[in-house]
Amino acid sequence: MSIATEGAAKRRGRPPRIIEAIVEEQNTVVEAVVVKETAVDRPNLRPSMREEDPRAAAAKRAAEIRNHSSAVDEGADEFQAPRAPDGWEYEWKRRLLVGQEDPAYQVQLARMGWEPVSTARHPEMMPMGGTHPVIERKGMVLMQRPAVISDEARSGELRKARSQVRMKEQQLSAAPDGTLTRDHASVRPVISKGYEPIPVPKD
Repeated sequence: MSIATEGAAKRRGRPPRIIEAIVEEQNTVVEAVVVKETAVDRPNLRPSMREEDPRAAAAKRAAEIRNHSSAVDEGADEFQAPRAPDGWEYEWKRRLLVGQEDPAYQVQLARMGWEPVSTARHPEMMPMGGTHPVIERKGMVLMQRPAVISDEARSGELRKARSQVRMKEQQLSAAPDGTLTRDHASVRPVISKGYEPIPVPKD
């Protein structure tokens, strides 16, 4: 056999080691990808966690109900406003009039500085899990405004009331032109000031 024939025979045999290494590396990468995809798509066969003990769940729910309904006990004032943050004042304001919205009154409240209280501040005052943005109760809505504005408004109302009282006193003490004054004790009007309950009609 010649040298050329012997070299050709060797080339037709097993491939060189470097080619075998490349082929082996490619097969390993393919197998790794297949295994990874199989692991991702494999359904979770682990059993679900054990359900919570019914007695423990009932006790937990009872505590939530007590905390939620503590302020709505029988005989309690359902319109008692919660404690307002420092610098603010709460009041219940009318939202409905005979079951209908009253936009004019809402505009008046806004001009006076009143704005609804967010349910996020007092979530216990509204149904749990609801989507109510403000606190409402029987056509009334809980509103807030700065306490200093409320103090100024009360002072203004007090000045107005006292002015009206003084005006009425002057009208009672005044006498028609050309007549004697009412300074004498026998004709001087007797004015008494006090507070009395207003009778409420039953019908």
